[in-house]
Amino acid sequence: MAQRLVQAGHHLSVFDTAPAAVAALAEAGAHACDSARAVADAAELVLVSLPSPEVVSDVARELASGSALAVYVDLSTTGPQVAEEIAELLETAGAGVVDAPVSGGKAGAESGRLTIMVAGAGENIAIARPVLELLGSRIFVVGDRPGQGQAVKVINNLMSACSIAITAEATSLGVKAGLDPATLLEVVAASSGSNTAAAQKFPAYVLTRTFHQGFRLNLMAKDVRLCLSEARRHDVPMLLGATVEQLWNLGDATFPDDADFIEIVRMFEEWANVTIESGDERSDRPAVSPGG
Repeated sequence: MAQRLVQAGHHLSVFDTAPAAVAALAEAGAHACDSARAVADAAELVLVSLPSPEVVSDVARELASGSALAVYVDLSTTGPQVAEEIAELLETAGAGVVDAPVSGGKAGAESGRLTIMVAGAGENIAIARPVLELLGSRIFVVGDRPGQGQAVKVINNLMSACSIAITAEATSLGVKAGLDPATLLEVVAASSGSNTAAAQKFPAYVLTRTFHQGFRLNLMAKDVRLCLSEARRHDVPMLLGATVEQLWNLGDATFPDDADFIEIVRMFEEWANVTIESGDERSDRPAVSPGG
């Protein structure tokens, strides 16, 4: 996202705890800062994209003391409650807040085709919009207060996590029954069971055995937990959601921290003792009985 802003001619001040990330942006023309506070001393509009609610909270407290900060835009997924707390902190410090979580992954960020779910006061969104339009092809204003964008994002990610899990489980059954998984997924994608997992993710990353879209499994598990936490905060029963949460918690405990979220399909394959792969991939393997 920062690379896109540099390429569009924006003057960026940047900081990250990964020196290589800062160095790459500095080489592209951004000004390298030595802290988050230094960014808030240099820029009126500050955008953050960070991996966890805890990290976002820590950075927001540091930014709050910045001398230049006027509008803060959070592109992370923190969950509604943390977004509300951060908004209160920064608004007390005199900064406007735009809650703007994104969907679309690394590919969407690189191409500027993210979906952005925006919430906040209209005047703050107006300031942020020209920059957001460089990052996303679809910008939805979903509410007038921070936290509402987060609610949309975690609900979306719960549904995405559910579609991956049920597609893995159902396709494993299909393979066990002797069906070609590529054909099965093609039929589902054209029928009433269609979802983005069956139509896009499985053909691209499971059938090919690449298992890499660019989003970490532990982050998806975190987003699912955030959605269930919000449900509990509002006393909304989530019977299916709770099962999905347990599946992703199990995946989070099973796979290493750097595992891609598509890797969770391997867990379902192991339970069913099957491999979900295209005919081209299977032709390179010794013949086995269905499910063997």
